[in-house]
Amino acid sequence: MSSIEILQQYWGYTHFRPPQDEIIQAVIEKRDVLAILPTGGGKSICFQVPALMQEGVCLVITPLIALMQDQVKQLKQRGIAAVAVHAGMHPREIDITLDNCVYGKQKFLYVSPERLQTDLFKERVKRMNVCLVAIDEAHCISQWGYDFRPPYLQIAELREVKPDVPFIALTATATTLVKDDIIAKLNLYKPALFQKSFARENLSFVVRKTETKEKKLLEVLRKVPGSAIVYVRSRKSTAALAEFLNKNKISATFYHAGLTHLERMSRQEEWITNQRRVMVATNAFGMGIDKPDVRVVVHMDLPENLESYYQEAGRAGRDGSRSYAAIIFHEVDVQALEKKVQQSQPELDSLKKIYQAIANHFQVAEGSSQGESYDFDLDGFCKKFSFKATDVYPALKKLEEFGLLEFNESFYRPSLLHFTFDKKKLYEFQIAHERFDLLIKALLRLYGGELYSDFTPISENQIGLMMKQSVSTIKLELGQLHNLQVLVYEPVNENPKITFVLARQDANRLPIDRKEFDRRRELHLTKMEAMKNYVEQDHRCRMQVIQEYFDEETYTACGMCDVCISKRKTENLAMLKDYEDQILYLLKQKPMTVEDLETAVDPKEKELFIDVVREMVDSAQIAYDEFWVLRLGRPN
Repeated sequence: MSSIEILQQYWGYTHFRPPQDEIIQAVIEKRDVLAILPTGGGKSICFQVPALMQEGVCLVITPLIALMQDQVKQLKQRGIAAVAVHAGMHPREIDITLDNCVYGKQKFLYVSPERLQTDLFKERVKRMNVCLVAIDEAHCISQWGYDFRPPYLQIAELREVKPDVPFIALTATATTLVKDDIIAKLNLYKPALFQKSFARENLSFVVRKTETKEKKLLEVLRKVPGSAIVYVRSRKSTAALAEFLNKNKISATFYHAGLTHLERMSRQEEWITNQRRVMVATNAFGMGIDKPDVRVVVHMDLPENLESYYQEAGRAGRDGSRSYAAIIFHEVDVQALEKKVQQSQPELDSLKKIYQAIANHFQVAEGSSQGESYDFDLDGFCKKFSFKATDVYPALKKLEEFGLLEFNESFYRPSLLHFTFDKKKLYEFQIAHERFDLLIKALLRLYGGELYSDFTPISENQIGLMMKQSVSTIKLELGQLHNLQVLVYEPVNENPKITFVLARQDANRLPIDRKEFDRRRELHLTKMEAMKNYVEQDHRCRMQVIQEYFDEETYTACGMCDVCISKRKTENLAMLKDYEDQILYLLKQKPMTVEDLETAVDPKEKELFIDVVREMVDSAQIAYDEFWVLRLGRPN
């Protein structure tokens, strides 16, 4: 099929967004590609469509387990064969998954960069018919980026194994230094470079400095109709702020990595289906969420750098309609940001001490446990070794940054089952062990022959209902079958995990270069200063500040941010008065939506007109009713 036929069949779209079709054509021509597309720019389609046009497996490398699980789920829902290999999987499950890719049963194989270095993967990939290698979040390969991951540096070794397979590297944010680094470190050969402007034509960037942040948040949400995300720094704040919004009759829920998988999924679903208008969340939320109609993203705490801010803000307005990205801050937030970034850069001695404690905690010997994952209770660990969580968490992130450990806060894997016996041997076992016969028959009836060939997600509750037995009894019997080696049973797991990316090191001789350690520290501090400058300055177009940060030369102001509108208001006092008079006149005739008002007035300066509406709502000259229709004065 052609690319457009594939797009229509699997995604239901009738056309590509620029420059998706050009990227796909370059991939089909077997060219290396670097694509820098803003959040919501449809990066995944750029490798998924051309992969479906070719024979073989598309190898997708991405650092986030939650993101790869989400993409695999979405592909399967579209009827496309996809699997993932990551830390926390049973070795036999990894074995079977890779075998299925070798024998052509899968189209997409998602893998974390750490897995590329295992002997098992290295041997299997040689035998795979790989048509394309896609590197998502490609900025992670650059030491100049904000989220450097050393395992990304090993990706280029795939070139030696698969020299004729094209690479496509994708990211939402990259400065010139990062862009050059991606090309060099991945050994991209004369890559086709695609880079959309960092300017978002429908997104208005706003910064509000205030003494009463919660009150200002209410103002923003009452002025901007539609779905919203509100980002806060701590888990505790998500619950408190959601409660505050609900008390003020704004429907809200909250999300953070400490919730159970079921809680996270149900709350996410409530928000996506607009049962809840506002999602209050830590930055654990949003990656891979494809909700096009988010009208406003609000940050109640200052992000650590402009890269992560631009990505999170970019979750607003993916449908192209007018949307807002607002930062609400108090003077003390600047000091809090400085303190947080300082805390996130622990001293090397502290890093060594915490690494040694982790090794002791899991009783891991030097030179062992490479690629091994362990359930990790942060609070329990801190109590055991008399550490503060505020010291341990940044240390874990820093150890991750230098490629020693991987820390996954929101790991989730459903219960999995796989028969190790073939059909004949299983039948013989059932005859010899009659007490397990009904359970084995129930498993086969519910999940079929797939249990012989693959690790299959199961529900102990569903099995219990069929057999009229308790979940605890089902789990006990599955555990007994596991011990008898009839099957492999992996109960549900959603504990945070620590994985030893490198074999356990001597804590006093960690492979961390002191100069590089200090350089990384300075880089983080420099990025923080750029973030501070963004919120504290009020004389330059905010979109221009962002574009300049990403080395994009521009002389055009956006005309939509708070700085641009403030300047235009000063220059157009007469126009402001004219818009106000027209709005009052029209609303005297009948209530109207903002869109109807805008059509009726047909303003020359649309953003200025919208700002006039907001100010009139502020001053109670006009007001929204519960259906987001504007009326004169405050409605009952």
